[in-house]
Amino acid sequence: MIDKGKISARQLVMLMYLMIGATSTLIVPAITARQAAQDMWLSPIWGSLSGFVIVGITWALYKLYPNESIIQYAVSIVGRYIGKMSGLFILFFLLHGTGMILREYGEFVASAFLTRTPLITITLSLIVVCAFAVRSGIEVLARCTQIFLPFIALVFVCIFSMLIPDMDARKMLPMLEGGLFPSIKGSIVPHTWFIEFFFITFLFPAVSDNAKGFKAGMLAVFFMTLVMVATNFASLFVFGGITGFLSFPVYYAASYISFGSFLEHLDAIVMVTWILGGFVQISLWYYSLVIGSAQWLGLSNYRFLVFPMGLLCGIFSVWVTPSLQELIHFFYTSAPFYSFTLLFLYPLALLCIAWVRRTTKNKNSSL
Repeated sequence: MIDKGKISARQLVMLMYLMIGATSTLIVPAITARQAAQDMWLSPIWGSLSGFVIVGITWALYKLYPNESIIQYAVSIVGRYIGKMSGLFILFFLLHGTGMILREYGEFVASAFLTRTPLITITLSLIVVCAFAVRSGIEVLARCTQIFLPFIALVFVCIFSMLIPDMDARKMLPMLEGGLFPSIKGSIVPHTWFIEFFFITFLFPAVSDNAKGFKAGMLAVFFMTLVMVATNFASLFVFGGITGFLSFPVYYAASYISFGSFLEHLDAIVMVTWILGGFVQISLWYYSLVIGSAQWLGLSNYRFLVFPMGLLCGIFSVWVTPSLQELIHFFYTSAPFYSFTLLFLYPLALLCIAWVRRTTKNKNSSL
């Protein structure tokens, strides 16, 4: 292993939740509402199926090739040239994805709070902080998650509780008016998020009690599903049919909260929690990119790659899309096919090939 740090199964649950789910409460409610309307709460449930399946696939591959990530065992399964080339595509996906997440958070901060600050200043500031965390290793990231996640959870529970007077459950009616198809159509983008649990492949080798790795991955998918369903319910009950026209529904909902004249502007607290979650999420994507790059290059140390890769991520955050609207359009159109091919079909093909080769080898050795 390039990084000698170890994490527990409980820390793996927290890390994977924030790695994939930190942005889910930011824009997914609006995206699912445009397709599923009042049935938007069902869409994350359909999407979670991809998460459960991909965790199962990556765990099966990890058991066949323990202490290796997909960058390493792909070479053993399909050969050096194909394995290296496909690994390069995975690394590009990580670089592209890190740039998109950076841009998403930058757009949120710039539009909601720092309206006069150049976007590149916001994104580079965040990537520099993440770079120091990545250099410190997975144990530091895990401890940050243990500190931040309870605070983030507490804030959102309080926000949702204070929104209850403004919620109207009748806005989810008529339920299933168009059958199941609208909610299934609305699950396409959540499927894209859940498929990204594929990146647990970079964290399985770091789990000290690795027999619990599979259970931890499944729990992370389950908790992310619960949070996405709850967020979609809250957005629907507050905004109803206009949810799909809002860029950040939960943020706008928090800005409505007011108790007398002493408890207002809670949207600032929501912004803080998202920045904390974004810091962990970007750091973990960034960490996976750096670790994967070091494995692809056959290096024994990943730390000298951290700052050059950070610069690339900052450049990609500017290059990846001209605007937030174009980024959301990408999530609707190309992202599902892009993610499904690289993060689902590819590991599934590797598992099938590895299983056939293992079965054939066992048959030959028994003759």
